[in-house]
Amino acid sequence: MTQTSAVSTAETVTLRDMANAVRALSMDAVQAANSGHPGMPMGMADVATVLFTEFLKFDPRNPGWPDRDRFVLSAGHGSMLLYSLLWLTGYDSVSLDDIRNFRQLGSPCAGHPEYGHVPGVETTTGPLGQGIATAVGMALAERMQAARFGGDVVDHHTYVIAGDGCLMEGISQEAISLAGHLRLSKLIVLFDDNGISIDGPTSLATSEDQQARFRAAGWNAVGVDGHDPAAVAQAIRGAQSSDRPTMIACRTVIGYGAPNKQGTASTHGSPLGDVEIAAARERLGWTAAPFDVPGEVLDAWRSAGARGAAARNAWQARHAALAAQARAEFDRRQRGDLPAGLDDAIAAYKRELVGKPVNVATRKASEMALEVINATVPETVGGSADLTGSNNTRTKAQQPVTPDDFGGSFIHYGVREHGMAAAMNGLALHGGLIPYSGTFLVFTDYCRPAIRLSALMGQRVVYVMTHDSIGLGEDGPTHQPVEHLASLRAMPNINVFRPADAVETAECWQLALESRGTPSVLALSRQNLPQVRLTDAAGNACARGAYVLLPADGEARVTLFATGSEVGIAVDARARLQEAGIPTRVVSVPSFELFERQPDDYRATVLGRNTVRIAVEAGVRQGWERFIGEDGAFVGMSGFGASAPAKALYEHFGITADHVVAEAKARL
Repeated sequence: MTQTSAVSTAETVTLRDMANAVRALSMDAVQAANSGHPGMPMGMADVATVLFTEFLKFDPRNPGWPDRDRFVLSAGHGSMLLYSLLWLTGYDSVSLDDIRNFRQLGSPCAGHPEYGHVPGVETTTGPLGQGIATAVGMALAERMQAARFGGDVVDHHTYVIAGDGCLMEGISQEAISLAGHLRLSKLIVLFDDNGISIDGPTSLATSEDQQARFRAAGWNAVGVDGHDPAAVAQAIRGAQSSDRPTMIACRTVIGYGAPNKQGTASTHGSPLGDVEIAAARERLGWTAAPFDVPGEVLDAWRSAGARGAAARNAWQARHAALAAQARAEFDRRQRGDLPAGLDDAIAAYKRELVGKPVNVATRKASEMALEVINATVPETVGGSADLTGSNNTRTKAQQPVTPDDFGGSFIHYGVREHGMAAAMNGLALHGGLIPYSGTFLVFTDYCRPAIRLSALMGQRVVYVMTHDSIGLGEDGPTHQPVEHLASLRAMPNINVFRPADAVETAECWQLALESRGTPSVLALSRQNLPQVRLTDAAGNACARGAYVLLPADGEARVTLFATGSEVGIAVDARARLQEAGIPTRVVSVPSFELFERQPDDYRATVLGRNTVRIAVEAGVRQGWERFIGEDGAFVGMSGFGASAPAKALYEHFGITADHVVAEAKARL
């Protein structure tokens, strides 16, 4: 449902005048900051002006309404394009003073667009390729929500401005391939086809025919003169009626209007300089002073921004006409609230496990927990990077999302781990869905840039990472993660969970779902593990991050800390130490991050005093010092793994109860 056009409030104001306002603000802000990228905003100003005045469905007075179009500036280095548009169209969140303070501490106009700082910034961009890949998730979410709640309340487009760099990044291929396969027809990419990158002409590094590339992936692709507003508008209208996603290659001149620098790499990432800015003003016929927009031009932009109110009001009427139950459910999911019955469902499931223990791999325990969760939380959307049977992420009732049916709740991402992770960010950012998906823990390396953005943006995305140690066995060191837990734990605002058994897995899943502003990684075993939580099903012990699983019989002399598959080893070692008259306690540590948030007195109690401290984890030692100190013992990995059955590997690398006992006795 497209808004009607309202280009200007004065007949004398043209689209070129409005585009020149974007150019002037962009070159002035970059010059004032002595830092930034003026070339892309100046080159794409005409395209963006057409989009924002004639097509984009948005309302600056209510920027978060669910059925707005999503606009993603994948070429995030050109952030002044977006900040200029937000101020010109009337967003209260960006002031002219903010633009004057572009790239300065405290200004919402950061060097690259940051989600949560400014309404109208739909996702954090800057790492090239992330924006277009995230937009695929947004477009997919729109189709899925429309299938659930109907086109009367969910009917919008996702627009992307992407540059040559975005399309060179490997993630772009994963993204466009998935979008083409799913026929996400409401996804429209405006490619800034300027032929320039930082090093110079793109011909230095690439010879691709981008239109042919997109067509091969199942897209509609057309080329236009990016400085011809009528041609751009015609292409967008065609894209809106396509049954496939569309890429519009907009041939532009980077730094358009700067007479001595346009079309060159010198406009990409450096201020133009006072002399060139003065020459650009003359070339463009822009006589206004820096940061000054003539009243009639600003009025035309504000009129364009105001046209969205009618579309929003019409949507609110359709939303109000929904049946009460459907409207309440739609609103609950948009708010991100969990269903009221989840806590009771998890509690009942844990009581069942305590009453009838199971010895299963935690990847299987995750599937069992998901059977409970997905039956209670209908907005969960699962998936896997072509490892569904190994990750155990698809529950019995889940149906796949297909190009012909978006009513399913399981996405086959194919072997596209990076694109999968970015798409999950888009699903979460869109609202109304809680995405989770799986691959092997070692392949978080492929996902990491998108995982980092999940954390930076504070999105509830759940990464189900199985085969979490040398315990995966014969696939060998290429697939055996050893440094990955430490690496992920080093990232701010992410919860890394490594549960020890089925009970802990259920608790960690509950915590991941409750973490509205933090993504989660669930590190899960391939091999079967004994259930170590045999009592105490009440509450959520994992919520503390670490807790005393087994106290010492007598005054403790040894404390064993362990995670995941090694908790069972610690339990066995404790039994042997107790038999030898050495009182020993076992602390399960499912989450370093949650433990760090606990009060000092609780942490001191769990860590214990005057005991030998030993950590057991089939990974590297890094990070364990907070538990065992510099003098504590660590039983784990110090190098890469090997190809062999899991039991042989644990013995070979000394991650055994015997080794733990020996380390304890040696330190007493």
